[in-house]
Order: sequence, then structure tokens, then C-alpha cells
Amino acid sequence: MATVQTKYLGGLRTESVHLQSGSQLITDAPTDNHGRGEAFSPTDLLATAYGGCVLTIIGIAAQTHGFTIDGAEMHITKVMGTNPRRVVELNAEIILPHNEYSAKERKIIELAPKECPVGNSLHPDIKKTVTFTYRGE
Repeated sequence: MATVQTKYLGGLRTESVHLQSGSQLITDAPTDNHGRGEAFSPTDLLATAYGGCVLTIIGIAAQTHGFTIDGAEMHITKVMGTNPRRVVELNAEIILPHNEYSAKERKIIELAPKECPVGNSLHPDIKKTVTFTYRGE
């Protein structure tokens, strides 16, 4: 069974529905590629998927080891290339809610992104850089 249904609405806009939940999202082509930029572009969603995946994997690892990352944020910068037009780099900063993690917990946090299925599915030529900031340091 399909996971997502996507419909072209015209004007370089699509609507996608997650079939299990009914959640919907709209994409627009970016302004630098003939679009209106009024919603996520498909490549923005690639960066979004990576961010959501990384934070989820860290959250699973934290939960497994008895601590939380509730309130963590990830800021992602997507770098585009040309010929062909594609994502060439994802730069991510993970901002943890406090700096009271033990050395063991920090190691768990900082190794977890390597287990992200989205990141591991990207072509190896896409450079992925992840940095960590612990609030209060």
C-alpha cells in the first residue's frame, strides 16, 4: 500500500497526503526556480526529513538510556548545487535544552545521528555536517 499520495495542483504547487494519518502538506517551487516560495520546496522537505529523523533517533537513544532531549531544536541549512540542480550539503546545528548531560549521555546524543535512516539513504556525495550546542554553556 502507498504511504503518500501527491497531486499536482498547477502553478508549480503540489498537495501530499499521508495516507495513514490524513495529514496534508503543500509544496511550492522555490522563488529561485520559477516558483512562488509560499510553502516548503521539495528540497526543503528533504532537509526537514533529515532533521526530523535525526532528532527522533536521538530521542529514541535518550529514551532507551533513561534521559530526555525534550525541547531540543535543529537548525538546518540546505546548500544547492547546479548541473544538475541538487542538494549538495546539509549543515545542521542541534541545540540541546540544557548542559546537564553526563559525558555518557553526550556521547549517546552525538553518535545517534549516524543511525538516521534518512541521512543513511542520501547519496554519499551529499555532505552532512552536524554540530551540537548545549544551552547554558
